Amino acid sequence: MPEVEFSKSFVQHLADLPEQTRKKVRKTLRLLAENPRHPSLQSKPIQGAPGIYEARVDRFWRLTYERLPGDVLRLRVVGRHDETIRNP
Repeated sequence: MPEVEFSKSFVQHLADLPEQTRKKVRKTLRLLAENPRHPSLQSKPIQGAPGIYEARVDRFWRLTYERLPGDVLRLRVVGRHDETIRNP
């Protein structure tokens, strides 16, 4: 299982989300920590942003992360789908 690391930006974005969405993000983070390739995450690389991936929180929300050496996932941003993918 990978280690999950939170960037300052991720923590700030998370704090701005509605409580119901934060609950969904917590569930997504559990799945990501257990298996970054879990089918419900629909993880995939972001085009034009080498080394950065997106994972699905729900239909409207996404989070981004990068894979670091030593099996570490650094969470970068969480937010609305289009905004998050534009600024991963």
